[in-house]
Amino acid sequence: MLKIGWASRDFTPLQPAMIQGQKHIRIGRDAADPLMLTALALDGAAPDSQVVLVSFDLAMVLNPLQDAIRERLRTRLPELPGDAVIMNATHTHDGPVLDDSFYPHPGGDIMTGTAALNWIADKAADAVVEAWEKRTPRLLSRAFGHAVVGHNRRAVYANGQALMYGRTNDPTFSHIEGYEDHSLDMLFVYEPDGRLSGVVLDIPCPSQVEEHLKQFSADYWHEVRIELRQRFGRHLQVLPLCGAAGDQSPHFLLYGRQEEEMRKRRGLTERQEIAVRVADAVARALICTPPHSGDITIAHRCKRLAFSPRTITRGERDWAMTALNDSIKHGEQQDLWWPKMLRDVAERFDRGEPMAQKQAEIHVLRLGDAVLATSPFELYQDFGLQIKARSPAAQTLIVQLACGSGLYLPTQRAVDGGHYGAHPAVAPVGPNGGRELVEATLAAIGELFSKPV
Repeated sequence: MLKIGWASRDFTPLQPAMIQGQKHIRIGRDAADPLMLTALALDGAAPDSQVVLVSFDLAMVLNPLQDAIRERLRTRLPELPGDAVIMNATHTHDGPVLDDSFYPHPGGDIMTGTAALNWIADKAADAVVEAWEKRTPRLLSRAFGHAVVGHNRRAVYANGQALMYGRTNDPTFSHIEGYEDHSLDMLFVYEPDGRLSGVVLDIPCPSQVEEHLKQFSADYWHEVRIELRQRFGRHLQVLPLCGAAGDQSPHFLLYGRQEEEMRKRRGLTERQEIAVRVADAVARALICTPPHSGDITIAHRCKRLAFSPRTITRGERDWAMTALNDSIKHGEQQDLWWPKMLRDVAERFDRGEPMAQKQAEIHVLRLGDAVLATSPFELYQDFGLQIKARSPAAQTLIVQLACGSGLYLPTQRAVDGGHYGAHPAVAPVGPNGGRELVEATLAAIGELFSKPV
């Protein structure tokens, strides 16, 4: 029987720290709710069937964080290869900064990015070891449903220009740029006696209902945990995954006023509303999803890819310079990450260079007739949907912002529309790289499904 282990840790900073996720500096001195990491160990006995999934209430899993965790595990858990630990972020914009190059340190008692990284790496290594040591025979089942959480966040206008969070009451508003994915992929872990042990939930939406706080927060995942534990037991483990959602967020471009009115009638916050929707979908799925009693094929592959460098156009160079000059005009610090990225794009174009070539680590994990596939990018939905549509698996879970941060990976229509989220400053890999990612992921999935269950 498959062996599964769980562990979790609260990694909320115990001292003030900078908060990741905006173009300006925010200092968190307390927490609206705890930042959590959850580890799920899977052991199918064979070497390529031994993996640990780790989910963090963070904006991203930077390579230095991943390296630090794997380095700690090299001595504490030598039997588990480093690339068997698959890490992902929920993409809250209210977690700590982990890289000292994003924002200049304000001095005083504020935790540095390096200190925050080491704090979290210690917690994560402890959780991975605990989950691995607590492996015990358990049952695993999959399920699928829907919960309205994410919405496409790019508005397109009559001139073809797109804007992230653009106004839809503008007379020139034409349409929302892309698809809205309300799918909910679920994995249920049961004890041998049939009791529910934990859930893995893959929601194609970052946890960004409240993304400008000066407090640490897991955002809507905090309410999801509360709601699920109220319904299914305080012991329940919850491992959050963020599906392909580079062009989705919880924010409404349409229907915001109507949604707010209905929430007031129900007496719910926006985050609580999301939690109820998710828990309702889980409850419906559990009714018809018994524990899988037979053997489950577990197999894992890790691939490393190098993507085609993105060429910078004259229009993208000029947009970068306009945005840079605006930031200077408004007196913004020029040693923040955003002006530095804008300047890099303009200077590369002026030197006749493309964006720097990016490399990525991707994982595919077979779970019976289902598969989980990762991407380090904020992956636009179209690419995730292409993988899902062509995958040979009965159910395909896409996990973005896993094992590194490649920033956005936009579609060609997003690049044509322009603006933040599609510009090279935050999308150093372009649509060609998206196609390369899709094909490489499908090839890796095909390897795992070349033999029937």
